[in-house]
Amino acid sequence: MRLAGKVAIVTGGARGIGRASAELFAEEGARVFAADLSYDEPLAHPRIEFVEHDVTDAGSWGSLVEHVHETAGRLDVLFNNAGIVGSYEPIDSIAIEDWDRIFAINVQGVFLGCRTAVPLMRAGGGGSIINTSSIWGIAGAAGVAAYTASKGAVRLLSKNVALSYVGDGIRCNSLHPGIIDTPLIAAQDAGITAGVVEMTPMKRLGRPRELAYGALFLASDESSYMTGAELVIDGGYTTQ
Repeated sequence: MRLAGKVAIVTGGARGIGRASAELFAEEGARVFAADLSYDEPLAHPRIEFVEHDVTDAGSWGSLVEHVHETAGRLDVLFNNAGIVGSYEPIDSIAIEDWDRIFAINVQGVFLGCRTAVPLMRAGGGGSIINTSSIWGIAGAAGVAAYTASKGAVRLLSKNVALSYVGDGIRCNSLHPGIIDTPLIAAQDAGITAGVVEMTPMKRLGRPRELAYGALFLASDESSYMTGAELVIDGGYTTQ
């Protein structure tokens, strides 16, 4: 029970990495608020509560954190996991609307989550914030301009949060997945997926549970001396 007694918010918690993490956190003793716009299948664990939530909306964040405060009394873990690829277009052809939407979810969502959660974490004596970036927040990629830029922003924002709130006992680290077998990846062009898998030394998709174990480590007290760090789980992609 590595998260026994802890309270966690997981965004994008209805599917993919978020769902796997919400389930694993609950298995390890946490009370989990799985936040997403909708869900495909109910999250059945008794310690998981699904909350309808839009990460791009400040009011939605305020309502979510207030609900957590009122029902659980504290917040120990915030996993800002919600994100999209959205477009593989380069900067000279991506629609401005697509650029804005990708940044609203991938960057604004993380900013609002940290901004809203910090006061409650501070009041409780600290906590752990985990922000999902990407291999493409570390290594460059042709095309896919908004996604790479947004995930690079998440990487550096995580370091800023780490340095800004270390005195409050709040840690913040970024998680960098490679290509993972999620509904988001299943819905994209199969040729794109095959190309990234071919560039991955392990030659396979990662499993959501494999990322969830990384998030569990960052959420738990086992990573108590880690802040501002990058945890890469990518089948070897960024070693090249």
